[in-house]
Amino acid sequence: MPKMKLTKTNIDRVRKPGAGTIIYVDTETKGFGLRVTASGAASFIVQGTIAGQAKEARITIGSYGAWTVDDARRRAEQYKHQFEDGIDPRDVKKQDEAMRVSLGAVMEAYTSRPGKLKPSTAAEYKRHVEKVFAAWKDKPITSITRDMVQERHREIVENGLEGKKAAPASANAAFVTLRILINFAMDEYRRPDGEPLIAHNPVGALKHHWAPTGDRTERYIDKRKVGEVWNKLQEERADPRSRDALAGIDLTIFLLLTGARRDEAAALTWDRVHIDDHNPSDCRWHLTERKRGTPIWLPLSSQAVTLLKLRMPKPKVNKDDPEPSKFVFPSWSKAGRIMDARGAMETVSKVAGKHLSLHDLRRTFSNIAMRECRVEKFRTDLLTGHKPSKEDVTATNYLDLTNLTWLHPEAQQIGDWIEQQAAVAAAKNVVPLHRTA
Repeated sequence: MPKMKLTKTNIDRVRKPGAGTIIYVDTETKGFGLRVTASGAASFIVQGTIAGQAKEARITIGSYGAWTVDDARRRAEQYKHQFEDGIDPRDVKKQDEAMRVSLGAVMEAYTSRPGKLKPSTAAEYKRHVEKVFAAWKDKPITSITRDMVQERHREIVENGLEGKKAAPASANAAFVTLRILINFAMDEYRRPDGEPLIAHNPVGALKHHWAPTGDRTERYIDKRKVGEVWNKLQEERADPRSRDALAGIDLTIFLLLTGARRDEAAALTWDRVHIDDHNPSDCRWHLTERKRGTPIWLPLSSQAVTLLKLRMPKPKVNKDDPEPSKFVFPSWSKAGRIMDARGAMETVSKVAGKHLSLHDLRRTFSNIAMRECRVEKFRTDLLTGHKPSKEDVTATNYLDLTNLTWLHPEAQQIGDWIEQQAAVAAAKNVVPLHRTA
């Protein structure tokens, strides 16, 4: 390796060696050098043996131009001091980069792993980070403290995300997401000595402070309120505020009639809906993204069929007309489909007299099926997409569970019961006329 005093004048003179890569060793500072490629790109380096290691290390300081000779020489001296202390500057750089990784970056790394998460789960994690933890998203994940966790959790529990109403269940769900992301960061990002970047997950501060949410089995629409809820939803669907609002109302009605999970129904596409006007018992919808088990066809009651017919997209008439949405419950959002139905659920909660979520409609469906319509548990489980237990040898090994249209009578019984309750509720609102003499 040729030697020369590294100065701007000397560097400019030798910047184009013509072929290969040449390293010029500085005659003034030991271990300091300049690497020049055939294209003329030059970068400063420092070489030396790190105390306790046998192999010599070569570390790039930076490119010539971005670094002056004097600045690069000073950095080389700093690295040489680290060499003597047994410190590898590359490890320090890696640790500094890891210490700066943001909550948003961890979320992207976690949710973008191929085949690890359902799209709906990944979307929920992103929503929590972007909404609940928006102020923390671009900050280093290592800066999140136990005190910050407790304070933010208390804010959501007491005032909700928008500062309007208490949201204990939402607070707990968001911090479960945060705990998962920090656990992932603890495994994924390490210090040079192999120790986790974060020693203790700060969400552990909630161990004895998770918000009580009550018995979840009590979160459903009381049978005495089902009819009123149905009528109110029908009233609002007759005059919706917007297309998205109508989609939210209809999604709510569909969940009440089917007992499906929110994302199972919200992501439903028209190619997975089969309506047979000549054979109502063969009206069905295809559930492909199941939480557990293989895809299945589920029966549709006449009430659900009526709802879907009202939602069927109109075919294009002119070439400039927009393409009909593939989703049954479309939205103007980027996703192209409805993601939630908060407006409709506010109406449901108000009529029911308790705060309810879309998942609570699934509990309502199960209670109507088993308690009011006396549908046996096995059939209720199937209607709600649950997979039979492994102990049920007959069901798991002999029964065809891919097409459940044979449960159409039960689905129809539930739909009829809901409509009957709606008729009873409507009758109660009729004011009788008094005869006059």
